[in-house]
Amino acid sequence: MRLLFCGDIVGRAGRDVVIERLPGIRRDHAIDFVVANGENAAGGFGITKKICDDLYAAGVDCITTGNHVWDQKETVGFIGNDPRLLRPFNFPAGTPGKGAGIFPTPKGKKVGVINLMGRLFMDPLDDPFQQIEQLLNGHRLGGNCDAIILDFHGEATSEKMAMGHVVDGRVSLCVGTHTHVPTADHMILPKGTAYQTDAGMCGDYDSVIGMDKAMPIARFTRKMPTERLSAANGPGTLCAVLVETDDGTGLAKSVQPVRLGGKLSQTSVVTS
Repeated sequence: MRLLFCGDIVGRAGRDVVIERLPGIRRDHAIDFVVANGENAAGGFGITKKICDDLYAAGVDCITTGNHVWDQKETVGFIGNDPRLLRPFNFPAGTPGKGAGIFPTPKGKKVGVINLMGRLFMDPLDDPFQQIEQLLNGHRLGGNCDAIILDFHGEATSEKMAMGHVVDGRVSLCVGTHTHVPTADHMILPKGTAYQTDAGMCGDYDSVIGMDKAMPIARFTRKMPTERLSAANGPGTLCAVLVETDDGTGLAKSVQPVRLGGKLSQTSVVTS
Protein backbone atom coordinates (compact mmCIF):
# COMPACT_ATOMS: atom_id res chain seq x y z
CA MET A 1 0.00 0.00 0.00
CA ARG A 2 0.93 3.63 -0.43
CA LEU A 3 0.20 5.79 2.62
CA LEU A 4 0.38 9.58 2.89
CA PHE A 5 0.61 11.46 6.18
CA CYS A 6 0.13 15.25 6.02
CA GLY A 7 1.66 17.32 8.82
CA ASP A 8 -0.25 19.80 11.00
CA ILE A 9 -2.67 21.83 8.88
CA VAL A 10 -2.39 25.45 10.06
CA GLY A 11 -5.14 27.91 9.23
CA ARG A 12 -6.65 28.74 5.87
CA ALA A 13 -3.29 28.57 4.06
CA GLY A 14 -2.84 24.98 5.21
CA ARG A 15 -6.42 24.00 4.41
CA ASP A 16 -6.26 25.56 0.96
CA VAL A 17 -3.03 23.86 -0.09
CA VAL A 18 -4.23 20.45 1.12
CA ILE A 19 -7.62 20.79 -0.55
CA GLU A 20 -6.01 22.02 -3.79
CA ARG A 21 -3.14 19.54 -3.98
CA LEU A 22 -4.34 16.34 -2.36
CA PRO A 23 -6.67 15.06 -5.11
CA GLY A 24 -3.82 15.24 -7.62
CA ILE A 25 -1.36 13.55 -5.28
CA ARG A 26 -3.81 10.72 -4.62
CA ARG A 27 -4.42 10.23 -8.33
CA ASP A 28 -0.87 10.63 -9.64
CA HIS A 29 0.82 8.54 -6.97
CA ALA A 30 -1.87 5.90 -6.39
CA ILE A 31 -2.27 6.72 -2.70
CA ASP A 32 -4.41 4.18 -0.86
CA PHE A 33 -4.92 6.03 2.43
CA VAL A 34 -4.37 9.58 3.73
CA VAL A 35 -4.05 10.82 7.31
CA ALA A 36 -3.72 14.52 8.18
CA ASN A 37 -3.18 16.22 11.51
CA GLY A 38 -5.90 18.88 11.76
CA GLU A 39 -5.55 20.32 15.25
CA ASN A 40 -4.52 23.79 14.00
CA ALA A 41 -6.82 23.90 10.98
CA ALA A 42 -9.29 26.48 12.38
CA GLY A 43 -7.24 29.68 12.35
CA GLY A 44 -4.39 27.87 14.08
CA PHE A 45 -6.51 26.70 17.00
CA GLY A 46 -8.53 23.49 16.83
CA ILE A 47 -10.86 22.16 14.15
CA THR A 48 -14.54 22.45 13.22
CA LYS A 49 -17.02 20.03 11.70
CA LYS A 50 -17.11 21.99 8.44
CA ILE A 51 -13.32 21.83 8.15
CA CYS A 52 -13.43 18.08 8.76
CA ASP A 53 -16.04 17.69 6.03
CA ASP A 54 -13.98 19.79 3.61
CA LEU A 55 -10.85 17.72 4.27
CA TYR A 56 -12.73 14.43 3.86
CA ALA A 57 -14.15 15.68 0.55
CA ALA A 58 -10.61 16.50 -0.63
CA GLY A 59 -9.42 12.95 0.05
CA VAL A 60 -8.32 12.83 3.69
CA ASP A 61 -9.39 9.49 5.17
CA CYS A 62 -8.61 10.15 8.85
CA ILE A 63 -7.78 13.28 10.89
CA THR A 64 -5.54 13.21 13.95
CA THR A 65 -5.09 16.00 16.50
CA GLY A 66 -3.11 16.93 19.62
CA ASN A 67 -3.01 19.48 22.40
CA HIS A 68 -5.21 21.99 20.52
CA VAL A 69 -8.02 19.50 19.87
CA TRP A 70 -10.46 21.25 22.25
CA ASP A 71 -9.73 24.86 21.21
CA GLN A 72 -13.00 25.07 19.27
CA LYS A 73 -15.92 24.58 21.67
CA GLU A 74 -18.02 22.76 19.08
CA THR A 75 -15.51 19.88 18.84
CA VAL A 76 -16.67 18.34 22.11
CA GLY A 77 -20.16 18.05 20.66
CA PHE A 78 -19.34 16.28 17.41
CA ILE A 79 -16.11 14.32 17.90
CA GLY A 80 -17.98 11.38 19.44
CA ASN A 81 -20.05 11.01 16.28
CA ASP A 82 -17.11 11.19 13.87
CA PRO A 83 -14.98 8.03 14.06
CA ARG A 84 -12.54 9.46 11.51
CA LEU A 85 -11.58 12.36 13.78
CA LEU A 86 -9.17 11.17 16.47
CA ARG A 87 -7.85 12.82 19.63
CA PRO A 88 -4.79 11.57 21.53
CA PHE A 89 -5.61 8.19 23.03
CA ASN A 90 -3.82 8.99 26.28
CA PHE A 91 -6.33 11.60 27.43
CA PRO A 92 -8.01 10.36 30.63
CA ALA A 93 -10.76 7.76 30.43
CA GLY A 94 -14.12 9.37 29.74
CA THR A 95 -12.76 12.07 27.41
CA PRO A 96 -15.02 12.42 24.34
CA GLY A 97 -13.91 10.81 21.11
CA LYS A 98 -11.52 8.02 20.24
CA GLY A 99 -7.74 7.81 19.98
CA ALA A 100 -7.46 4.99 17.48
CA GLY A 101 -9.39 3.23 14.76
CA ILE A 102 -9.22 0.71 11.95
CA PHE A 103 -10.38 2.01 8.58
CA PRO A 104 -11.06 0.29 5.23
CA THR A 105 -9.46 1.37 1.96
CA PRO A 106 -11.27 1.29 -1.40
CA LYS A 107 -9.30 -1.87 -2.24
CA GLY A 108 -10.50 -3.69 0.87
CA LYS A 109 -7.37 -3.33 2.99
CA LYS A 110 -7.52 -2.23 6.64
CA VAL A 111 -5.42 0.61 8.02
CA GLY A 112 -5.02 1.18 11.75
CA VAL A 113 -4.47 4.77 12.87
CA ILE A 114 -3.24 5.63 16.36
CA ASN A 115 -3.00 9.12 17.86
CA LEU A 116 -0.86 9.64 20.99
CA MET A 117 0.61 12.72 22.69
CA GLY A 118 3.97 13.05 24.37
CA ARG A 119 4.45 14.35 27.90
CA LEU A 120 7.81 16.19 27.80
CA PHE A 121 7.03 19.95 27.81
CA MET A 122 3.37 19.05 27.14
CA ASP A 123 0.23 18.50 29.21
CA PRO A 124 0.77 15.61 31.68
CA LEU A 125 -1.50 13.02 30.07
CA ASP A 126 -1.38 9.27 30.69
CA ASP A 127 1.89 7.52 29.85
CA PRO A 128 1.99 7.11 26.04
CA PHE A 129 4.56 4.31 26.25
CA GLN A 130 2.22 2.27 28.43
CA GLN A 131 -0.77 3.15 26.26
CA ILE A 132 0.91 2.06 23.02
CA GLU A 133 1.32 -1.47 24.37
CA GLN A 134 -2.41 -1.66 25.05
CA LEU A 135 -3.19 -0.29 21.60
CA LEU A 136 -0.88 -2.64 19.75
CA ASN A 137 -2.58 -5.60 21.43
CA GLY A 138 -5.67 -4.61 19.46
CA HIS A 139 -3.98 -3.30 16.31
CA ARG A 140 -1.72 -5.97 14.82
CA LEU A 141 0.16 -5.97 11.53
CA GLY A 142 -0.55 -9.21 9.75
CA GLY A 143 -3.62 -9.68 11.94
CA ASN A 144 -6.49 -7.22 11.85
CA CYS A 145 -4.45 -4.47 10.12
CA ASP A 146 -2.67 -4.42 6.78
CA ALA A 147 -0.90 -1.20 7.79
CA ILE A 148 -0.68 0.95 10.95
CA ILE A 149 0.09 4.67 11.18
CA LEU A 150 1.07 6.24 14.52
CA ASP A 151 0.89 10.04 14.90
CA PHE A 152 2.96 10.87 17.99
CA HIS A 153 2.21 14.50 18.82
CA GLY A 154 5.02 15.89 20.92
CA GLU A 155 7.52 18.65 21.60
CA ALA A 156 10.70 16.71 22.39
CA THR A 157 12.62 15.01 19.60
CA SER A 158 14.07 12.53 22.10
CA GLU A 159 10.63 11.35 23.17
CA LYS A 160 9.53 10.96 19.57
CA MET A 161 12.63 8.98 18.64
CA ALA A 162 12.21 6.74 21.67
CA MET A 163 8.63 5.99 20.62
CA GLY A 164 9.82 5.13 17.13
CA HIS A 165 12.19 2.49 18.49
CA VAL A 166 9.55 1.13 20.89
CA VAL A 167 7.11 0.47 18.04
CA ASP A 168 9.70 -0.57 15.45
CA GLY A 169 8.49 -3.66 13.63
CA ARG A 170 4.94 -3.25 14.92
CA VAL A 171 3.67 -0.26 12.91
CA SER A 172 4.14 0.80 9.31
CA LEU A 173 4.85 4.47 10.06
CA CYS A 174 5.67 6.35 13.26
CA VAL A 175 5.65 10.07 12.54
CA GLY A 176 5.90 13.08 14.83
CA THR A 177 3.75 16.19 14.72
CA HIS A 178 3.39 19.43 16.74
CA THR A 179 6.61 21.39 16.10
CA HIS A 180 5.56 22.41 12.55
CA VAL A 181 9.13 22.13 11.21
CA PRO A 182 9.94 19.16 8.92
CA THR A 183 12.93 17.14 10.05
CA ALA A 184 15.45 15.62 7.65
CA ASP A 185 15.65 12.21 9.34
CA HIS A 186 13.15 10.11 7.38
CA MET A 187 14.34 6.51 7.57
CA ILE A 188 13.30 2.90 7.90
CA LEU A 189 14.18 1.64 11.37
CA PRO A 190 15.98 -1.73 11.80
CA LYS A 191 12.80 -3.81 12.17
CA GLY A 192 10.95 -2.19 9.27
CA THR A 193 9.00 0.80 10.59
CA ALA A 194 9.16 4.05 8.60
CA TYR A 195 10.00 7.01 10.82
CA GLN A 196 10.31 10.81 10.73
CA THR A 197 10.65 12.95 13.86
CA ASP A 198 8.33 15.65 12.54
CA ALA A 199 6.35 15.81 9.31
CA GLY A 200 6.29 19.62 9.38
CA MET A 201 3.16 21.61 8.70
CA CYS A 202 0.79 22.36 5.87
CA GLY A 203 0.67 26.14 5.99
CA ASP A 204 2.43 29.42 5.24
CA TYR A 205 6.15 29.05 6.01
CA ASP A 206 6.69 32.83 5.80
CA SER A 207 5.66 32.86 9.44
CA VAL A 208 6.58 31.71 12.93
CA ILE A 209 5.47 28.04 12.87
CA GLY A 210 2.42 29.01 10.85
CA MET A 211 1.47 32.14 12.77
CA ASP A 212 1.63 35.69 11.45
CA LYS A 213 5.12 36.95 12.34
CA ALA A 214 4.33 40.22 14.11
CA MET A 215 2.85 38.92 17.35
CA PRO A 216 5.35 36.10 18.04
CA ILE A 217 8.28 38.42 17.34
CA ALA A 218 6.81 41.04 19.66
CA ARG A 219 6.46 38.46 22.43
CA PHE A 220 10.09 37.41 22.08
CA THR A 221 11.56 40.88 21.77
CA ARG A 222 9.45 42.86 24.25
CA LYS A 223 8.36 40.18 26.75
CA MET A 224 4.98 41.86 27.07
CA PRO A 225 1.45 40.61 26.46
CA THR A 226 0.27 40.92 22.85
CA GLU A 227 -2.87 40.27 20.90
CA ARG A 228 -3.93 36.68 20.25
CA LEU A 229 -1.82 34.91 17.66
CA SER A 230 -3.35 34.50 14.21
CA ALA A 231 -2.47 32.14 11.39
CA ALA A 232 -0.39 33.46 8.50
CA ASN A 233 -2.32 33.42 5.24
CA GLY A 234 0.31 33.60 2.51
CA PRO A 235 0.90 30.82 -0.03
CA GLY A 236 0.80 27.45 1.69
CA THR A 237 3.21 24.52 1.49
CA LEU A 238 2.00 20.96 1.88
CA CYS A 239 4.47 18.91 3.93
CA ALA A 240 3.84 15.20 4.24
CA VAL A 241 5.44 11.76 4.46
CA LEU A 242 4.85 9.14 1.78
CA VAL A 243 5.32 5.48 2.70
CA GLU A 244 5.06 2.35 0.60
CA THR A 245 4.44 -0.84 2.56
CA ASP A 246 5.01 -4.51 1.88
CA ASP A 247 1.71 -6.26 1.15
CA GLY A 248 2.73 -9.30 3.14
CA THR A 249 4.10 -7.77 6.34
CA GLY A 250 2.70 -4.23 6.39
CA LEU A 251 6.20 -2.91 7.11
CA ALA A 252 7.81 -0.11 5.12
CA LYS A 253 9.56 -0.63 1.81
CA SER A 254 10.27 3.07 1.28
CA VAL A 255 9.71 6.46 2.94
CA GLN A 256 10.15 9.93 1.52
CA PRO A 257 9.17 13.48 2.43
CA VAL A 258 6.68 15.38 0.29
CA ARG A 259 6.83 19.16 -0.03
CA LEU A 260 4.62 21.01 -2.49
CA GLY A 261 3.95 24.68 -3.11
CA GLY A 262 4.86 27.81 -1.20
CA LYS A 263 8.23 28.50 0.36
CA LEU A 264 9.57 24.92 0.38
CA SER A 265 8.66 24.01 -3.18
CA GLN A 266 12.30 24.01 -4.32
CA THR A 267 12.94 20.92 -2.17
CA SER A 268 9.93 18.94 -3.36
CA VAL A 269 10.25 15.17 -3.63
CA VAL A 270 6.84 14.77 -5.24
CA THR A 271 6.47 17.38 -7.97
CA SER A 272 3.36 19.06 -9.23
